Amino acid sequence: MEKERIRKRIVSILDNAPELKEIMLSSDSTDVKSKKIKYFLSDLLFAIFEDDPKIPSLEWILTRNTIKMFRNILTTRSERLAGYNFLVYINDLLHKDDLKGIEKPSPGFFAEFEHLIRGLAGKTGVYSEKPPAFLKYEGAKASKLRSSDLSKMARRSEKFMTRYACGLDKHVMRKRSLNRARILKYFGATELDWGNWKWQTRHIIRNADTLNNLIQLTDEEYQAVKLAREYKIPFGITPYYVSLMDKEPGGKKDYAVRAQVIPPLHYVKKMKENRESGNRSMDFMLEHDTSPIEGITRRYPNIVILKPILTCPQICVYCQRNWEIEDVYSKHAAISKEKLDAAIQWIANTPEISEVLVTGGDPLLLSNERIENLLSRLSRISHVERIRIGTRTPVTLPQRMTDSLVRGINRFHHPGKREIIIITHYEHPYEITPQSMEAVQKFRKYGIEVYNQLVYTFYNSRKFEACLLRHKLRLIGVTPYYTFNTKGKEETDNYRVPIARLIQEQHEEARLMPGTVRTDEIVFNVPRLGKNYLRASQHHDVISILPDGRRVYEFHPWEKKFVLMDTYVYTDVSIYDYLQKLKAAGEKISDYKTIWYYY
Repeated sequence: MEKERIRKRIVSILDNAPELKEIMLSSDSTDVKSKKIKYFLSDLLFAIFEDDPKIPSLEWILTRNTIKMFRNILTTRSERLAGYNFLVYINDLLHKDDLKGIEKPSPGFFAEFEHLIRGLAGKTGVYSEKPPAFLKYEGAKASKLRSSDLSKMARRSEKFMTRYACGLDKHVMRKRSLNRARILKYFGATELDWGNWKWQTRHIIRNADTLNNLIQLTDEEYQAVKLAREYKIPFGITPYYVSLMDKEPGGKKDYAVRAQVIPPLHYVKKMKENRESGNRSMDFMLEHDTSPIEGITRRYPNIVILKPILTCPQICVYCQRNWEIEDVYSKHAAISKEKLDAAIQWIANTPEISEVLVTGGDPLLLSNERIENLLSRLSRISHVERIRIGTRTPVTLPQRMTDSLVRGINRFHHPGKREIIIITHYEHPYEITPQSMEAVQKFRKYGIEVYNQLVYTFYNSRKFEACLLRHKLRLIGVTPYYTFNTKGKEETDNYRVPIARLIQEQHEEARLMPGTVRTDEIVFNVPRLGKNYLRASQHHDVISILPDGRRVYEFHPWEKKFVLMDTYVYTDVSIYDYLQKLKAAGEKISDYKTIWYYY
């Protein structure tokens, strides 16, 4: 009987914490149980701070964090914000004779519940080995043993990173040379054409048949691209970026590249559904509510976003502004002269603005003349001290970085007076090529810094995968800047990664890299408000665990110490489901076992 199976599973989990089990199996009301559990947690916390010898070294930190999280889940406020009572749900599963109308707990829920109880009991199993031997010694012997341990850590991380290919690997460059020749033959073009950015933009691949002639698509990929065009969902890939894809599908090297631009069927269908219903949720960041004038977005005191164009040479599937982009070749993509004039005048009339992020879309899709004109007008505003240019062309269209463009941009870079910065967007080391490196170096030779913003998706979240990207980016002259949690939009569910994984990656993988490499900050973009720094636990709380295994978070606004702002409630993706996807992709789940204890 299913009810009995569920009950036995919960009881077996509670066996790890006998006192809690006794409370939960009693006939007391849930209100009484809630109070007793809170007293139990308080006593447990007191024992921990008194250095309870029953809990192994460092395990007490995990227990302390788990207690804090559990106590938070039990508050009336958390229940109100989540719209769900975790304790009542567990109690119903244990005591109700009929589970009709009650959502069945998923494997993800059981996994979360078990790790929660194990965390409370100091039985996480995270620290399976003995304390390192060097702790027993001092001086030279301790130093040598410590050095040996550090070398083991380095070799382990290197072993993971060697699993991933980089576009600078010789065998990859040879393969891509053949790819380029094949694509040029298809279009009847020359190497001279290939190096011309305008030829590239004139030949953006926008339909399934053309793409299938250049690389082999799976049936699902073909159908998704075909439907995207049919439903008028923006889709496009530059010939250059297609050359980064392996000809045969199902490979283990180019999966992240394909995932950037070839949409899943779920994405296509959900985009169509949202558009037909006029669903405002597509505007995840609620830019509609943070745009004082068309073309401008403002979430912070000293910086604004200026969007002169709303299209790109190619469209990323998880694009934050996919709801605004009409088509790669849209005639309406560039903002009108009148609206651009008004936006620039608004900046001029707002003296608090010292920095402008010019993005879109991709502003480097504009002509040199229009780019220089825009930079010139912004530079004449005395209070604008820094101009960032947000562009993915170094990755998707490095041919765009012509000498004349870079010289034109450099005209406005005046050290000590005004700074120009390039913000780009590499997602995977497989995207790093000699051509993209050359594009970056053109800016660097003029003293213009290039920073990277990584969107952390399922397709770059394997162990030490982002570390290899950071390492390679630094070698080509790019500084890791931000790592963003994938936006929580329905159409991009296939791309989303649990927040716990971002935090785990920073603590256990990035932390092993030199400080010059791990310069990026992990952030969650709170709709309307802006960046929440995930590294700092005081900026967010877990407030519930749903029956389907998803955690519910409350994110605090960045200005919480200044203004009485609203918080933001967010439902994450299931850790269990994410780990199962990794397993299906060939990963060992045991390599990620600590993920449950990052809140």
